[in-house]
Amino acid sequence: MNYYQEITLLPDAEISLGFIWQNVFQQVHIALVEHKVAQNRSDIAVGFPQYQKVKFPLGSKLRLFAKEQSQLERLNIAKWLNRLEDYAHVKGIKPVPDEVSYVSFTRKNVKSPERIEREMAEKAQRWSQKSDKPLEECLAELEQTKPELNIKHPFIFLHSQQTKAKAPDKNSKYPLFVTMQERENDTNGTFDCYGLSAKVNDENSAGCVPQF
Repeated sequence: MNYYQEITLLPDAEISLGFIWQNVFQQVHIALVEHKVAQNRSDIAVGFPQYQKVKFPLGSKLRLFAKEQSQLERLNIAKWLNRLEDYAHVKGIKPVPDEVSYVSFTRKNVKSPERIEREMAEKAQRWSQKSDKPLEECLAELEQTKPELNIKHPFIFLHSQQTKAKAPDKNSKYPLFVTMQERENDTNGTFDCYGLSAKVNDENSAGCVPQF
């Protein structure tokens, strides 16, 4: 990655940083989908330069990376964030500095509290029907083996555009958990339409971005 563009999030007394992250990253995701080069494949990557370095786990800065300056120019992220201009300051495109380290940011699959509760209820329902035990008894027994909620990775709440289109009344909100791994060098992997290292990469070819 040779060029980058930095976005600074600007919370105030009424609008929290977490809420701004939701709205900014939602727009970034939609923009990357619109400019995808293949199914769930993006030439633009994202980076979080303050990842777990400040009070808010993702910090207040987001970087977009590309190999060519023209790729960021075509994306024109300022257009996608136009309605958020009071809360997101988009800087110009710059060359990546010479002295950098490399990291990969990856989506981490973590079950949300809502999903855990939903799966427990569905499992108890099936068990109750098969065993003829009361539903309350099945729920009480399953509670003993309920998975622990272990949220240690930063996350951003997003809305599934497919769910919103197919079922407007259904809750489309989901957490996107992001994990970071330091790399010795750029391994030239691919990126998904979140701008994160794609799942198709193996350990030796992660999608890497400069960290500085």
